[in-house]
Amino acid sequence: MLSTSCLPLSKRTIDLVTGLIRRRRNQLGTRWRKLAPGAQAVIVLAVLRHDQRLADMAGGNHVSASTVRRWVLEVLTLLSARAPRLDRALKKLARSGGVVVLLDGTLVRTRRRTGAENRKNFSGKHKAHGLLFLALTDEKGNLIWVSAARPGRSSEITAARHDKITGHLREAGLGALADLGFVGLDDDPDDPVIITGRKATRNHRLTGAEKEANRLLNRERAAVEHGFANLKTWRFLTKIRMDARHGTTLLRGLLVLANTEVHR
Repeated sequence: MLSTSCLPLSKRTIDLVTGLIRRRRNQLGTRWRKLAPGAQAVIVLAVLRHDQRLADMAGGNHVSASTVRRWVLEVLTLLSARAPRLDRALKKLARSGGVVVLLDGTLVRTRRRTGAENRKNFSGKHKAHGLLFLALTDEKGNLIWVSAARPGRSSEITAARHDKITGHLREAGLGALADLGFVGLDDDPDDPVIITGRKATRNHRLTGAEKEANRLLNRERAAVEHGFANLKTWRFLTKIRMDARHGTTLLRGLLVLANTEVHR
C-alpha cells in the first residue's frame, strides 16, 4: 500500500475504524475485497484527516476514486451511528458526576451555490454561507453531543428550542453555560438551567459588576472552543456541501473520531 501522508493518529483510532469495517463486512457476508480492513481504515482516515485527493489515494492503492469515495461514506455512516443522542449523553454525564455543560453554536462554511437555493444557507451573523451546528461539551471541552445541521440563516436560539435542550437538561439534572446568543432560551427564569451573560440595552448600560460577571462566564465557557477546534482539525470539513443530511453524518462521525483521539 502506498500513501503520501503521515497520519498523526493513535492506534486506538485506527483500531476503532478497522473494527467497524470488519464487522460491517461480516454482516454483509462479503467474501472478497480489494484491500484488508486495516488498509481501508488507513486510507479513509488519511482522506478525513488531511483531505487527501481521492484520485491520489486510489492510484497509490490500485483502486478507483469512486471506490475510495464509497469507503469514506461507508465509514462515516458507521461512525455517525455511534454518536450519542442528546438525552443519553446528558444522563451519562450526570451519572459520572458532572453538573454543568457548555453550550455553543458554530457555522461550518460550505461552498457557495448560485440561485435561490443558496440564500437560506447565508448567515447574516458570520457574513458567509454554511451550515449551523450546536454542540455540548463538558467542563474540560470534551464534545458530548452535536446537533443536526441546519441552514446558515437559522439562529442558535431557535435551533436550541427545536432540539428541546432546556427540557433535556432539566430531565438530567444538569445546568448549562451559554453565550449572549442564547439569552431568553430558558423559559423558567425562577429556576434557570441555562446561564448566560447580561446584555447592554439602549436604556441600560452594564454596571461594573455585570461586566465582571460576563468576563467570569466567558472564562468558564472558553473550553467549548477546544471541542470545536478538535473537530476542525479534520480537514475533510472543507469539502462539505449544502446537503444538511450529509453534513450531519459527517460532523457526528468526526465527533466519534475526535473523542477517540482526544479526551481531556
